[in-house]
Amino acid sequence: MSSHHIVRDDQEPALIIANGASCSEELLGQLLEWSPYVIVLDSAVERAIQLGIKIDVILGDFDREFDPYIYKNEQFPLEIIHTPNQDKTDLEKAFDFLIEKGHKAVNVVWATGKRADHTLVNLTTIVQYREQLKIVIFDDHSKIHLLPNQFTKWYTKNTILSLIPIGKVTGITTENLFYVLQNEELELGLRTGSSNHVSEDGIVQISHKEGHLLLIESLD
Repeated sequence: MSSHHIVRDDQEPALIIANGASCSEELLGQLLEWSPYVIVLDSAVERAIQLGIKIDVILGDFDREFDPYIYKNEQFPLEIIHTPNQDKTDLEKAFDFLIEKGHKAVNVVWATGKRADHTLVNLTTIVQYREQLKIVIFDDHSKIHLLPNQFTKWYTKNTILSLIPIGKVTGITTENLFYVLQNEELELGLRTGSSNHVSEDGIVQISHKEGHLLLIESLD
């Protein structure tokens, strides 16, 4: 596997490889084809190298006696970013790094599964970056991203779509979903929009007035 291919324009997303559960090689290969710039968090470096992935950046706090410089020649050219700040996760620090570099979009893989606390933090932390970076988290079962206040996309009938509020979300209205919402409210832990699905082939519209609303597109 490699991240090196012809870059068509400046809009291609970067790719962050975290250290949660692995995904299929098919999905990982697709993401690498879309992403000319690959950041691997330090805890996942060995796993990525075993898959033959060309790494552009190794980033992390480098604890557990981790020495990223042993990969300098093997992964040349390689940028090594030491981020010792313990007030942020390595994934947050990778987002900060991309924003500083001027990137506008990023895909994330291996960010779910394994430890439940890591999965929950990874899914909710994207809220703080919504104005700076378009973030999409992928695994073998889901595509996860924050919705803008007005969202429109074509889907096939019966595609499973879950609306998950981070905190409270108000004024939610949907079109072409089986379970219709009309200016309604969802709140994490009290009422969510899990396992809704598309009524007919065609455009789905989802709008909300206030709050942060995750869309989870189920891929299985």
